[in-house]
Amino acid sequence: MSVTLDARLLEILACPCPEHGALVVGTPEDSDADLLTCTSCDRRFPVQEGIPVLLLDEAVAGPGTPPSGSTDGVSTSR
Repeated sequence: MSVTLDARLLEILACPCPEHGALVVGTPEDSDADLLTCTSCDRRFPVQEGIPVLLLDEAVAGPGTPPSGSTDGVSTSR
């Protein structure tokens, strides 16, 4: 299932990481994933029932996410 968000909302959403990167729908590997991916740190945030969950504790580390020693609250166990 693909995430459907209003384009205006997607323009103003930003990753809660220190870089505050823009978010894109899906992942580089799966554009239909129910996730938003940070263009700066590669964290992936779930979208549940159409609502983005932009909590660092809920983030899934992507391949480009910095090592856990240099990030705050990135889950690498998912």
